[in-house]
Amino acid sequence: MPNGSSIEIQISIEAAGWPEPDVLEALCDRVIAAAASYLERYEKQPFPASGCELSLLFADDPAVRAINSRWRSQDKPTNVLSFPAAPVEPGQMPGRMLGDVLFAHETVAREAQAMDIPFDNHLIHLLVHGFLHLLGYDHIDDDDAEAMESLETRILAALDLSDPYENTSPA
Repeated sequence: MPNGSSIEIQISIEAAGWPEPDVLEALCDRVIAAAASYLERYEKQPFPASGCELSLLFADDPAVRAINSRWRSQDKPTNVLSFPAAPVEPGQMPGRMLGDVLFAHETVAREAQAMDIPFDNHLIHLLVHGFLHLLGYDHIDDDDAEAMESLETRILAALDLSDPYENTSPA
């Protein structure tokens, strides 16, 4: 990150099918560092000089479904869930603890296959998506969705990935 701060990532793998731990850790480090760097440089997103902490949980559909049901009253698995440690608006200084992001393996794999893209490319997109939620970005209304998707697309382009929202309407 340009200002010398860092994001410490804690990874828990609680389901089969995910990349090997060292491969997954390297991927997450690269993606989160690139996203944070992009946000600092182009969106003027501040981060604590002492660094931040982020927790990533790589689970399966049943685990994510249970969490989604309990915390969001949606009894279904979803690709990614983000739980900010504290509310923050885009552009505001987050606290040292950013929060938790959870991924459901079967859903991520199914979506990647349906979109005919590599699993890792879809996971990279979801890492960026979940990270942005921790920083206050959302897609509840069309304007917010458009802004968040545009930002995701620009960060993914910096990672040499194509626009995942091409030919779609805002979520």
